[in-house]
Amino acid sequence: MSRRKCSFLKLWIMSIALIVMLPSMVGAVEPFPYRLFPALYHKQNFARIDQNMSLANYQSGGGFLWDRVPLIANNTIVAYYGSPLSEKMGILGRYPKEQIAQMVKQTAAQYDAVNGKDGVIPAFYIIYGTCWPGGEIGYLDDKVLIDYIKYAQSEGMLVFVDHQIGKYSVRTAMDKILPFLRYPNVHLAIDPEWRTLTPMKEIGSITAQELNEAQSCMDDYIRTHDIPGIRMLVVHQFADKMIQGRQTVMSHRDHVILIHTADGFGSPQMKKATYQRNASAANMPIKGFKLFFKSDFPLAGFDAPLMSPAEVMQLDPRPSLIMYQ
Repeated sequence: MSRRKCSFLKLWIMSIALIVMLPSMVGAVEPFPYRLFPALYHKQNFARIDQNMSLANYQSGGGFLWDRVPLIANNTIVAYYGSPLSEKMGILGRYPKEQIAQMVKQTAAQYDAVNGKDGVIPAFYIIYGTCWPGGEIGYLDDKVLIDYIKYAQSEGMLVFVDHQIGKYSVRTAMDKILPFLRYPNVHLAIDPEWRTLTPMKEIGSITAQELNEAQSCMDDYIRTHDIPGIRMLVVHQFADKMIQGRQTVMSHRDHVILIHTADGFGSPQMKKATYQRNASAANMPIKGFKLFFKSDFPLAGFDAPLMSPAEVMQLDPRPSLIMYQ
């Protein structure tokens, strides 16, 4: 055997050994072993990995990396928000799912042009539990939601299942939406604004302890049911009271990535200010950003003017989840 071939063989053997040893090595030096590449959560460091973390590979159980690196690590997610049964609650309810899918894909393509080396994944963001007066919850028919989930799967899209909480506990809301995690393209969301008895009149709130519990019960559910991959949990905030004691939120669960999302409509200046208040919560490092299309409904707020994808991508830190209502 030539010296060159011998050197190559040694290198190959060392590489295989490193791959085998890497999980235990990472666990020895990082406080949270699943985070193989924690710096990826800061988008400026995306060059640390060049694997194609595609949705198709992720959903088919792509192996070691897909179990250790969240899908959002080097993808920007663009979602259209609303209820399939309401034209007033967001753009998703104003058009059939097939048309919404094409619309959000077009918007996603605009982000793909300005988000560097990241990929882009389109998504439906569906309100499953809606807060009614008195804090009662009206639920979307499961058959309707599952129809959207399966259609999204066929189109290479994600689905976020959102619960507005109402008069109930955060744990009760989580228990209602956790079963949808059996679908590989499903992620979850809770919205503290709607933890209230008087929706549209009062801004609701949750505590950091409740948000920590929501992450823990989601992580436990994923473990117990052997659900593959790392799933996202979105929480909305545009007012300080919405997450009380937020400095004590701990976003380090093995199978859950918390997405701290700036909500609220208004001018770009107002929205940027809200985003910066959220950005100061470094204990929730992964951020999202919500935008509002102009609506024909007189009581519906909207952004004036609507920020462009390039402007959104200039926010610091750069948001990983973008949604449009």
